[in-house]
Amino acid sequence: MKTLETAPEAEPGQYSEQIVAFVHVEPEDVQEGSSAEKKLLKNLKWLAKKWDNRSIILHSFTHLGEAKAEPEQARALLNRVEQRLLNVGYQVIQTPYGYFLDLDMQAKGHPLARIYKEF
Repeated sequence: MKTLETAPEAEPGQYSEQIVAFVHVEPEDVQEGSSAEKKLLKNLKWLAKKWDNRSIILHSFTHLGEAKAEPEQARALLNRVEQRLLNVGYQVIQTPYGYFLDLDMQAKGHPLARIYKEF
């Protein structure tokens, strides 16, 4: 379901064996080079190394948080993170921005399969 009128049309996708990051962006996170941006990158790289997996999906998950960044600023942060990961050899996919999506996921039964970090 499209939630932003400016969101481009999106097609369904199917992926397996990716690291999925559910990312909530708050107003103080949006400045380029913010500590939240750096910590997100650091944690994604750490987890990718632990799983020996360089394929990451970035999913904007802001609808549950109280303080929300403006959509354009949140999207810009996700784009910067994606580009920085691509620059060092990761495969990165972003779920369609500006949508509520039907997600069907399976996570391994391992302590590192579900990690929560607040920055």
